[in-house]
Amino acid sequence: MEKKVCCVTGHRPKDFLWNYKRTFCSKHQEYLESMSCFIDLYIRKFGYNYFICGGAIGVDTDFAEIVIGLRDRVYDHIKLEIAAPCRDQDKKWSKKDKAVYKNILEKADKVTYISERYSPDCMFKRNKYMVDSSDIVFAFWNKNIKKGGTFNTILYARRQNKPLELFLLNDY
Repeated sequence: MEKKVCCVTGHRPKDFLWNYKRTFCSKHQEYLESMSCFIDLYIRKFGYNYFICGGAIGVDTDFAEIVIGLRDRVYDHIKLEIAAPCRDQDKKWSKKDKAVYKNILEKADKVTYISERYSPDCMFKRNKYMVDSSDIVFAFWNKNIKKGGTFNTILYARRQNKPLELFLLNDY
């Protein structure tokens, strides 16, 4: 089977246009449903079978949990890779967020650490690795934010002529 790879980039909770921690709110549910539907569509219709995310809190963890759920319930042939920028990515996270991250790492099919330790450019190197390794990039972006990791990853994907599915958080 041909390996078809999709990676994701997206914001941390502070850059969402709703209170991310209120997971029961309609905007949050619409965002998760949209993400799930598009992953499912790309598996069924286009044959994508390998998914990469960075494991950060927010879009990355949502994407990972959806891929894991789809793999465990429906598509046992798909794989999830966590491309962590460094081994101690979760160093300053809450206990709850660390537990979610640990669970994702344990359930991932592969974990790649881009750097042993945090460095000023390890996030950029991680994002570059994901785009360079992928056939398509999903980007969940707040269009009001034209700086930072998500925006720079979108620009990098465009410079590399990677197909890009752009999901505007502003639309939820």
